[in-house]
Amino acid sequence: MAWIYVVIGGLMDVGWATGLAMTDGFTKLVPSLLTLTCIVLSFYLYALSLKNLPVGTAYAVFTGIGAAGTVIVGMLFLGEPKDALRLLFIALLVGGLLGLKLVTPKEESTPTSKSQREA
Repeated sequence: MAWIYVVIGGLMDVGWATGLAMTDGFTKLVPSLLTLTCIVLSFYLYALSLKNLPVGTAYAVFTGIGAAGTVIVGMLFLGEPKDALRLLFIALLVGGLLGLKLVTPKEESTPTSKSQREA
């Protein structure tokens, strides 16, 4: 479940980063409220994930999803450049995120798991 929190939190990170550009300095009410909602949800979900995942791994994946997702949204919907090098580096970033997920111990055996903190 912790990985689901990280992924959804990372997607909320994309939402607030993209939404921030649409708030016009927080002068537009609806985009501002949506952006603030995404900010709160993203950090709440990230915090939940830390009950079972190492902080460094969770943070890297969380921010990586946010960074890669925001670049992709920018390219698809905001007219940002779509050159081959950008796509290559996004692929490298996503590959690194998947690698971190693969080398992270199971949730119940991580040093930050609740059962080990209480021991």
